[in-house]
Amino acid sequence: MQIISPSFILTPNQLLSNVSVAFDKTIHKIAPKEELIQEFPHAKIITLKENSLLMPGLINAHVHIEFSANKTELSYGDFINWLYSVIENRDILVSGCNTACMNKAIDSMLACGITTFGAISSHGMDLQACANAPQNVVFFNELIGSQAVMADTLFADFLARLDASKSVKREGFYPAVAIHSPYSVHPILIQKAIKMVKNENLKLTAHFMESEAERKWLDSSDGDFKEFFINFLKQNAALSDAKEFLEHFDSKPTLLTHVVKANEEELESLSKHGHTVIHCPISNRLLGNGAIDLSNLDKHNIRWICATDGLSSNYKLDLFEEMKIALFMQKDAPLLDLAKKLLKSVTIEAANALDINTGEIAEGKNADMIVLDLDKTPTEELELHLLLHRYKISGVYINGKNIQIEANEEIK
Repeated sequence: MQIISPSFILTPNQLLSNVSVAFDKTIHKIAPKEELIQEFPHAKIITLKENSLLMPGLINAHVHIEFSANKTELSYGDFINWLYSVIENRDILVSGCNTACMNKAIDSMLACGITTFGAISSHGMDLQACANAPQNVVFFNELIGSQAVMADTLFADFLARLDASKSVKREGFYPAVAIHSPYSVHPILIQKAIKMVKNENLKLTAHFMESEAERKWLDSSDGDFKEFFINFLKQNAALSDAKEFLEHFDSKPTLLTHVVKANEEELESLSKHGHTVIHCPISNRLLGNGAIDLSNLDKHNIRWICATDGLSSNYKLDLFEEMKIALFMQKDAPLLDLAKKLLKSVTIEAANALDINTGEIAEGKNADMIVLDLDKTPTEELELHLLLHRYKISGVYINGKNIQIEANEEIK
């Protein structure tokens, strides 16, 4: 048992002071320090410096670790140009990201206070790095393939990767499933995967309505995707439309990433079936896809969370940076209210979406916590200041263990 005594605690629903936290793997009690010492007389006492803030560890629900080698190889500004640059540089990017490269990406997230991440794994090359990561990991094995003649081979490869991830037996590692997108996965494969997901109660995610090219292709088998599909896949029509794709997920709440180009009917479907939207603002901007209207998601009562996507469409894996960019992209939203929603989106909301016992400083929750060193006593606008100013992260606890972090040269 340990007792940690910060100056302040963000739960994240309220700011507490003059209380401490007793924890081992989970949080046992939040109370004044003296009361906790009496109840747990043999606990190790951790007294933090003045103006220290204890808050929940951050959750990055969508990241592509395998593509962490990119820095200047890919083309930004337009989704189709970016896609062609990915294909052109795919071998370089994949072969260029060895275990050291992936470990560096994982360590950079840790230094930024990310205690849980959702890894979208296309090839399974990141399995060992994720299995050895200090963070909690939801390991989404991705299913992709639109050609019916290859369906059995593609599904066999997917199952092999999923089985490999199931062999990882360590605390905080969760095998899961990702369906790449409505335009890239054959409906037969989707049906088989979702049946298995339901039978085994696995977590599920998919990309949906990221670009205008996707919108036009699914609506009319036309637009910028048409030349791409004809040239690369000898396919001249979409396999299904957006409505047919979403119907696969009607009985399985799913994390749907991007959703920038979804229409009102699709948003109503997302709300009705309890899906979650993963918002990746930097990726959306770099690929020329515009900004999602978060207020419209709120109007439809759709849960949304913020994530970084991968380094193939981002310049760092830093949720504080991601939230700050979202703050400015949502130019009409009330500033402090949005800051509070963004912080909840990467803590308690993300934990609920992933169905894991973390995301808040509360009794019974896993002790996934970070310590920030503030300059002074926080004001009522603390949540806004946390996004605007890069405070030093001086401590990280995952499942109650104090994890040593290396200073991030960009932010220390």
